[in-house]
Amino acid sequence: MYNLGGVRRRVIAAGFEIRMNEYNNLMPITCSMGIMAYNEEANIGRTLEALVSQRTARVTLTEIVVVASGCTDCTESIVQDWATRDQRIRLISQPRREGKASAINQFLPQAREEIVVLCGADLLPAADAIEELVAPFADPAVGMTTGRPVPVNDPGTFMGFAAHLLWDLHHQINLRSFKAGEMIAFRKIFQRIPYRTSVDEACIEPVIRGQGYEARYVPTAVVHNKGPLTIGDYLRRRRSNYAGHLALRSTLGYSVSTMSAWKILRILTQNLDWRPLPFVWTWGIAALEAYGRFLGSRNCKRGRDHSVWEIAKTTKDLLVRG
Repeated sequence: MYNLGGVRRRVIAAGFEIRMNEYNNLMPITCSMGIMAYNEEANIGRTLEALVSQRTARVTLTEIVVVASGCTDCTESIVQDWATRDQRIRLISQPRREGKASAINQFLPQAREEIVVLCGADLLPAADAIEELVAPFADPAVGMTTGRPVPVNDPGTFMGFAAHLLWDLHHQINLRSFKAGEMIAFRKIFQRIPYRTSVDEACIEPVIRGQGYEARYVPTAVVHNKGPLTIGDYLRRRRSNYAGHLALRSTLGYSVSTMSAWKILRILTQNLDWRPLPFVWTWGIAALEAYGRFLGSRNCKRGRDHSVWEIAKTTKDLLVRG
């Protein structure tokens, strides 16, 4: 005799799960935004304007919290002016600059929503970026998302080409295996991250995955950034970034997908532009990246603290082309 009762229970359970998924897909999603800022007067106004002007359908951005860390310019006054225009905006002022991780730890306990979004004050989210980035959280299995950074740099210059090459590779890697970058969203299942880190997104990733959640790349969630305009600024960024990832691997035993130089080289050669100038520039940038990683490795061995980044001044003041 067949156990029809057991089959019936499974069918009912499956039907309930489908109905719950349909319900979740209809429910509105609320989120809190945290913006970390240090002397960002050149761009913070544009960032806030882009956020208050977001096109949303299911997602509601209930608050925009700017953590200003030891700012000595007009960043705080610009934020306060915006706060009079939009009640969702509020300012947290840190007396001293203690690094981005410290600023995030100021924001997280005060965030009201379960879903939080982290964004730098030197970024410009596209008009529907928040909707695209946060909508996947309708699926209870999703614990973290990241969008697609697109540089505003002129690709017709060497450093502009470098910025586009870097983030195009980031996109290609993300299509294969998740790698957080620039603007991220996640479920607030913790109250702080390690204070002494220069790779905050990478620190969050293993915590989310460790709780069994899925991390998802959302290429339609576009955020504009600006790559360094000088080799010096480029090396500062890449050195700090690599040193931070080495420290993360040493302390938590976790490596992000971009730590594999062979993986990056394979994707690079698969998408190589064989025209003379791009070809030469590509390998020049590869050499810079290798040198930046060497510097980061040396700094990590010497115990240098990169939690407070050296500012790459040429990455500020974004103006989106076209």
